[in-house]
Amino acid sequence: MEHAISALDADNSTNRETCVSPYSLYLAARRDPIRMNEELWDRVDDFLSEALGTSDPVLEATLRASAKAGLPAIQVSANQGKLLQLLAQTQGARRILEVGTLGGYSTIWLGRALPPEGCLISLELEASYAEVARKNVSRANLEKLVTIRVGPASETLAQLSSEETAPFDFIFIDADKPGYPKYFEWAMKLSRPGTLIVADNVVRKGALLDSDSNDANVQGMRRLLNMIAADRRVSATGIQTVGNKGYDGFVLARVIP
Repeated sequence: MEHAISALDADNSTNRETCVSPYSLYLAARRDPIRMNEELWDRVDDFLSEALGTSDPVLEATLRASAKAGLPAIQVSANQGKLLQLLAQTQGARRILEVGTLGGYSTIWLGRALPPEGCLISLELEASYAEVARKNVSRANLEKLVTIRVGPASETLAQLSSEETAPFDFIFIDADKPGYPKYFEWAMKLSRPGTLIVADNVVRKGALLDSDSNDANVQGMRRLLNMIAADRRVSATGIQTVGNKGYDGFVLARVIP
């Protein structure tokens, strides 16, 4: 690991005189904090990913296949995906629920956190997206652990509840933002004491602060936070993030035992 970081530092030193090097961006940001922008966040995110080895050929192939199929590039970053995996592993999760599959990138990260007898159910609205995701999951050799169900998430969540499925240990919500409050309600019904719930894209580049926003995504996040704050069954926090995905953040909630 030290060798990898040293090599990256050497690359930075070599390129310090170029205007686009990570080092020059860092110096510019120190001189003028306003320059601490997405370009620098991207470079630091890439540096961390390369130094810590948070990507691999299977994940890169997943991104390429999703892009080729025309899916929007709104999946989590490599570092965020690794965080999800670590959280699920720390939780000792055997059953994971994901609301919002897209191309299966975060699905793979979460699937890798499961033991051989584990189970991950991922919900996707678009059938074409689900087909891409299934191929990506198969390439990752996780098809025995992962089931992708297609349809409006609220309907599929209701089906899971009516099927009296076993409670989930870890729930990741990353779908249409106005639907988050309803998804959280279902997450609570499908959880157990100790379940960890993660809701992504909450901060909305700071727009979360605007109570008068006409953006349905912002209002969805504000309603979600109000629900969580009023729910004595959970203990929660919110974290701001910057990186390849810009300025955003997530909410982490644990169902109190």
